[in-house]
Amino acid sequence: MAADSLAILPEMEEGKDGRERGRKEGKEEREEGKERKRGRKDGRKEEKKERWEGEREEEGKEERKERRKETERGREGRKRKR
Repeated sequence: MAADSLAILPEMEEGKDGRERGRKEGKEEREEGKERKRGRKDGRKEEKKERWEGEREEEGKEERKERRKETERGREGRKRKR
Protein backbone atom coordinates (compact mmCIF):
# COMPACT_ATOMS: atom_id res chain seq x y z
CA MET A 1 0.00 0.00 0.00
CA ALA A 2 2.83 2.34 0.71
CA ALA A 3 4.06 1.87 -2.84
CA ASP A 4 0.63 2.74 -4.24
CA SER A 5 0.44 5.97 -2.26
CA LEU A 6 3.92 6.93 -3.43
CA ALA A 7 2.91 6.28 -7.03
CA ILE A 8 0.07 8.79 -6.70
CA LEU A 9 2.27 11.60 -5.44
CA PRO A 10 4.16 12.21 -8.72
CA GLU A 11 0.85 12.40 -10.60
CA MET A 12 -0.45 14.89 -8.08
CA GLU A 13 2.74 16.88 -8.48
CA GLU A 14 2.26 16.97 -12.26
CA GLY A 15 -1.32 18.11 -11.88
CA LYS A 16 -0.27 20.83 -9.50
CA ASP A 17 2.41 22.03 -11.91
CA GLY A 18 -0.13 22.10 -14.71
CA ARG A 19 -2.48 24.26 -12.68
CA GLU A 20 0.32 26.61 -11.71
CA ARG A 21 1.43 26.85 -15.33
CA GLY A 22 -2.15 27.57 -16.36
CA ARG A 23 -2.44 30.29 -13.75
CA LYS A 24 0.80 31.89 -14.88
CA GLU A 25 -0.27 31.81 -18.52
CA GLY A 26 -3.66 33.25 -17.64
CA LYS A 27 -2.06 35.97 -15.57
CA GLU A 28 0.30 36.88 -18.42
CA GLU A 29 -2.63 37.04 -20.86
CA ARG A 30 -4.57 39.32 -18.52
CA GLU A 31 -1.56 41.59 -18.10
CA GLU A 32 -1.08 41.76 -21.87
CA GLY A 33 -4.76 42.64 -22.26
CA LYS A 34 -4.42 45.42 -19.70
CA GLU A 35 -1.40 46.81 -21.53
CA ARG A 36 -3.27 46.79 -24.85
CA LYS A 37 -6.22 48.52 -23.22
CA ARG A 38 -3.89 51.11 -21.69
CA GLY A 39 -2.36 51.70 -25.10
CA ARG A 40 -5.77 52.33 -26.65
CA LYS A 41 -6.65 54.78 -23.89
CA ASP A 42 -3.35 56.62 -24.35
CA GLY A 43 -3.98 56.80 -28.09
CA ARG A 44 -7.44 58.27 -27.55
CA LYS A 45 -6.06 60.84 -25.13
CA GLU A 46 -3.45 61.90 -27.68
CA GLU A 47 -6.11 62.21 -30.40
CA LYS A 48 -8.33 64.34 -28.17
CA LYS A 49 -5.39 66.52 -27.16
CA GLU A 50 -4.34 67.05 -30.79
CA ARG A 51 -7.92 67.85 -31.81
CA TRP A 52 -8.31 70.30 -28.92
CA GLU A 53 -5.01 72.02 -29.73
CA GLY A 54 -6.05 72.33 -33.37
CA GLU A 55 -9.37 73.90 -32.41
CA ARG A 56 -7.65 76.28 -30.04
CA GLU A 57 -5.23 77.45 -32.72
CA GLU A 58 -8.17 78.15 -35.03
CA GLU A 59 -9.84 80.18 -32.33
CA GLY A 60 -8.87 83.84 -32.64
CA LYS A 61 -7.25 85.96 -29.95
CA GLU A 62 -10.30 88.23 -29.78
CA GLU A 63 -12.57 85.30 -29.06
CA ARG A 64 -10.33 84.18 -26.21
CA LYS A 65 -10.22 87.72 -24.81
CA GLU A 66 -14.02 87.99 -25.01
CA ARG A 67 -14.46 84.69 -23.22
CA ARG A 68 -11.99 85.78 -20.54
CA LYS A 69 -13.97 89.01 -20.02
CA GLU A 70 -17.19 87.02 -19.64
CA THR A 71 -15.66 84.84 -16.94
CA GLU A 72 -14.34 87.91 -15.12
CA ARG A 73 -17.81 89.46 -15.21
CA GLY A 74 -19.22 86.26 -13.78
CA ARG A 75 -16.69 86.30 -10.96
CA GLU A 76 -17.54 89.91 -10.13
CA GLY A 77 -21.24 89.08 -10.05
CA ARG A 78 -20.64 86.19 -7.67
CA LYS A 79 -18.56 88.42 -5.40
CA ARG A 80 -21.35 91.00 -5.22
CA LYS A 81 -23.89 88.34 -4.26
CA ARG A 82 -21.78 87.35 -1.26
